[in-house]
Amino acid sequence: MRLFRDNKFVTVVAMGTVLIISAPQTLAATGISAGISERMAVNIEDDSNVNAGVSSVLADCIDVSAAKATISSGESAVTALGQQETVCGYTNIGIANVESNLNVRKEASEESELAGKLPRDAGCEILGTEGEWSQIQSGEVTGYVKSEFLLTGKEARDYAPQISSAIATCTADTLRVREEPNTESTILALMPNGEEVEVLEDQGDWIKVSVDNEEGYVKADYVTVSNELTKAMTMTEVRYGQGVSDVKVDLVSYACQFIGNPYVWGGTSLTNGADCSGFTLSIFAKYGIYLPHSAAAQANCGRRVSASEAQPGDLFFYGGGRISHVAIYIGNGQIVHASTRRTGIKISNAYYRSPVCVVRLLD
Repeated sequence: MRLFRDNKFVTVVAMGTVLIISAPQTLAATGISAGISERMAVNIEDDSNVNAGVSSVLADCIDVSAAKATISSGESAVTALGQQETVCGYTNIGIANVESNLNVRKEASEESELAGKLPRDAGCEILGTEGEWSQIQSGEVTGYVKSEFLLTGKEARDYAPQISSAIATCTADTLRVREEPNTESTILALMPNGEEVEVLEDQGDWIKVSVDNEEGYVKADYVTVSNELTKAMTMTEVRYGQGVSDVKVDLVSYACQFIGNPYVWGGTSLTNGADCSGFTLSIFAKYGIYLPHSAAAQANCGRRVSASEAQPGDLFFYGGGRISHVAIYIGNGQIVHASTRRTGIKISNAYYRSPVCVVRLLD
């Protein structure tokens, strides 16, 4: 409270209220005191109400701020989830942590039918979990794997760049792979739309690639390049034509058991690693047919047939100026072969390259 006094008036300022009181010389101090006391009491009561209201408003503001903080936190979490960084094309990445292949089953059960195989260090998208099983999607395979055999989370994200490869995917209907980086060079292979090959070097207008471990070149305009992990192998149903013996059916079934196993140059082991001719050599040896360890030499064995007459168990040979690759025809327009170090033993379209010749060893 502040009091200002002159000869005529006493001005009192108390609790934000201004009182102007006539102040003759004979003004009784007791009257002034009583008026001021009464007014102060009213103001004090009013101030208590105001303070209570201010406190209530402040409390509401705090509650609103907390709510806003919660909403903001939730929005940030949603934004982070929506913008979560992908690694090699996967958002919730899993990597097969096995020595050879991880079985992918159609249901979350050991007794369930196989949907495919996930090779060592292959990547997948983890869709969810059911107990000790994870539902995954990799390439064309969707199914369940044992969670204990997957690297996940930060461990998988950190490991992925170490094992990924630069892959060129064909975007044209048919793309010529040439021996040299010019359009006049010999055509080494023909790539259909969607076919993938490993990138060895980006040379600007041309991309140097590996096709069945042969070096070739493709025009950069007709491919997309990305870092990718190996994908799951499908266990496709093999369809057989007329005249196919039980031996041929058994041979194809036997060869497909090794899908996903590694490619090793000069190797002949179906489990630890083989190259293309080492793979065919070892498969046919089980059936009493002994082949030389060379794709070109194997092309001179047996008898030649046209590709349109091919039966399961026939050998398909590929190459540019010379035969350099061999595969086993499994029917339904598909082959199984030891392809590259990146993919190992895999199934491919029999016409992913133009075959040089087809040889029949089993009649």
